[in-house]
Amino acid sequence: MPQMRLDELLEELQARINAARGTRDRVHSLLEAVVSVGRELDLAQVLRRIMEAAALLVDAQYAALGVIGPDGRTLSQFLTVGLTEEEIAKIGPLPAGHGLLGELIRNPEPLRLTDLGAHTASYGFPAHHPPMRTFLGVPIRVRDQVFGNLYLTDKRGGHDFDAEDESVISTLSVAAGVAIDNARLYEASQRQHRWLQANAEITHGLLSGKPRLEVLELIARRAREITDALVADVSVPLSSTDDLVVELAIGADDGIRRGLVIPAEGTLSGAAYHAGTPVSTADLADDDRYPAGPPRPEGLGPAVAVPLGTAAKDTRGVLLLARPAGAPVFTDEELQPLLAFAGQAALALELAERRNDAEQLALLEDRDRIARDLHDLAIQRLFATGMTLQSAARLVEHAGAAERVQRAVGDLDETIKIIRSTIFGLRAREDETGPSLRARVARAVGEAGTTLGFPPRLSMEGLLDTDVAPAVADHAMAALGETLSNAARHARATRVEVSLQATADEVILTVTDNGRGIPADGRRSGLRNLAERARSVGGTLDIHTPAEGGSRLIWRAPLAAEPRA
Repeated sequence: MPQMRLDELLEELQARINAARGTRDRVHSLLEAVVSVGRELDLAQVLRRIMEAAALLVDAQYAALGVIGPDGRTLSQFLTVGLTEEEIAKIGPLPAGHGLLGELIRNPEPLRLTDLGAHTASYGFPAHHPPMRTFLGVPIRVRDQVFGNLYLTDKRGGHDFDAEDESVISTLSVAAGVAIDNARLYEASQRQHRWLQANAEITHGLLSGKPRLEVLELIARRAREITDALVADVSVPLSSTDDLVVELAIGADDGIRRGLVIPAEGTLSGAAYHAGTPVSTADLADDDRYPAGPPRPEGLGPAVAVPLGTAAKDTRGVLLLARPAGAPVFTDEELQPLLAFAGQAALALELAERRNDAEQLALLEDRDRIARDLHDLAIQRLFATGMTLQSAARLVEHAGAAERVQRAVGDLDETIKIIRSTIFGLRAREDETGPSLRARVARAVGEAGTTLGFPPRLSMEGLLDTDVAPAVADHAMAALGETLSNAARHARATRVEVSLQATADEVILTVTDNGRGIPADGRRSGLRNLAERARSVGGTLDIHTPAEGGSRLIWRAPLAAEPRA
């Protein structure tokens, strides 16, 4: 009997020693986990270390960490450990914080369950989701604010999570909150440093007189890099409409997005432009508030549109930034430097406008000076030369020589008429003579961007405002409107080029698109109208099919309308 009692005491002592050793090992593991988590400064690495340490401490098969979004009701990020990339892809969209996961959002207190499927808030698992039974959830607080929740499932060996597991994970969550706070502070300081460098770079570009588009590209590129965005677009107002057009696109599919028309209603950029304040979304692809707009690259998630200006009436455009799907949403701390950056972009646009106004003023002054010099010097000298030749012609006895002198005098008269016409064109103002042909064509092409979905490319050459007769100019404008309308309704083109040229004796309008061409069995009423207009002023209409596809319409007419035969 005494020997049996001694054995029992020894066994009990050994059990207590093992328990103490296990507790010591667990405390050491907890300390190592705290040190490991606190060593990192990159926030993404900190979050992953937290999940890995938690799963190791309580011997859980799966671990996840949900970051609570700005609304305080859903998850903006959901990170996992224990699932492969293939399994995550099969499961589909990550949880948003409903059901059992949302229970900790609504009640941020530790939660232990023997069977998570039996909880009243459980919605069950989606297809291809691995089965899970035991559950342990603990909130993570950063400066008394709930940052997110740590979820652990399926303790190995089929055991339940106990009170000691809960205590260990609760202790780890405190250390995790400190590590997350440190990582966020470090990240904010680094981001602020990068913003300051970018601001200095942009200021230098503005003061050095770089072109407007070059400065805008620098702003968009730096904003995309600093915010880890996938794409960055700068949209500006489209003339004569409330819509916007993408003037600058950086990132995925930038060549496709550049030149696209952004509707004012139903788009993130349109909302920011008209409100004059930043507008953000957690998921650009599936946000019901912004269903309109051009096709966007796949895989976009959180996005923000920042107006380029200080108020709604002063907004000159919009900077749109979009991150990949599953990335963190844009926070208020990120929006402040973005607003300052948007101010720099607005300043770049304003400086460009002022430079353009100054260049236009200098151009007008040069035109006035040239016109004055032509009138005061060239015409007077030519007139004096003509008078001298006329006087000398009376003294020429040879008939052939006298005829040549008279012909030279006639040439001088024609030259004087041409110079006077040029002077009139140089000094003409739209408020006195009405919109010029160049201005009318530019306006029509700009307005066509709304119906086409992109702005056509335009080139003009020659003395369009002085040599083309008003009647011919009206017919050319009607022909341009008809061709652009046909391209918008029937061509299904993604590129349209317009060329207007005034030669020595005719005006030539060329409209080229890369659409499906002109079908042989299609309606020809529009083409007949174009041909009829050309014939009515003595011109022609030619239709060609370029080697690369599409169509090319060449409408030509004499500079002055000729009587119809």
